[in-house]
Amino acid sequence: MTTVADIADLLEQRFPLALAEDWDVNGLTVGDPAGTVSRVLFAVDPTLAVVQEAIDIDADLIVTHHPLLLRGATQLPVTSSKGAVVHQLIAHGIAHYNAHTNADSATEGVSEALAAAVGVRSSAPLIPRPGDPTQGTGRIGPLPGPVSLREFATHVAAALPATAHGVRVAGDLDATVTTVAVCGGSGDSYLADARRAGADVYVTADLRHHPASDFRELADLGDGRPFLVDVAHSASEWAWLTATAEHVADAAGVDTTVSTLNTDPWTAHIPSPSRTARHH
Repeated sequence: MTTVADIADLLEQRFPLALAEDWDVNGLTVGDPAGTVSRVLFAVDPTLAVVQEAIDIDADLIVTHHPLLLRGATQLPVTSSKGAVVHQLIAHGIAHYNAHTNADSATEGVSEALAAAVGVRSSAPLIPRPGDPTQGTGRIGPLPGPVSLREFATHVAAALPATAHGVRVAGDLDATVTTVAVCGGSGDSYLADARRAGADVYVTADLRHHPASDFRELADLGDGRPFLVDVAHSASEWAWLTATAEHVADAAGVDTTVSTLNTDPWTAHIPSPSRTARHH
């Protein structure tokens, strides 16, 4: 019989806990390590909807990228969002495990999966980890051939899960791009790294106004590169789930399901109306 601890061991071999940031939370949040597992549900976020999906498919374990209790908690009443999730998990005998920044940095992790999804071949870490250049933050690599920024952004929109956020682009849509840097999740801390690495375009999520604006101003003093492609946070981290689920299924002999629920918090996008200048 496969146990929760067996699955945890498999995940920690693939995504070593030593790769996690000091502030992060990874591992088993809820459940008995000795509990048996026959089906695992993989998802980006441990939301109530994901827990309900696990209940519906009779999963024994949920593996998510994001932690349930990243900032900790002193009270978990069922009337709170986190408390409701914990109570549902316990009531239905479902364990919860997460791999966050350790999965971000690892080979075969979140950013490598994002790079592959958007068409990058033979990617390497954007910021290699000291002592192990095969692991680190983000990824960078070439596309199979040159394409316009418009074509590339259109491919990104089709390759990643649909969200209300969609794909935002900063740069000349007719410019040619060949080298792509990516960072799954919030990546505006690495804008300068993408520029230094020689990327033509940088794909990430949660780009804030001022860092992106300042970066684009600086880029436009040169040739405008790297251009920016901003996607929804959850969409940028979803591609990681499939390969991880396949690995666990093959290694542990359990059934795995990848959630297709959209856990991005935004539910609608209203485009701004076009305005024609009026002359008086």
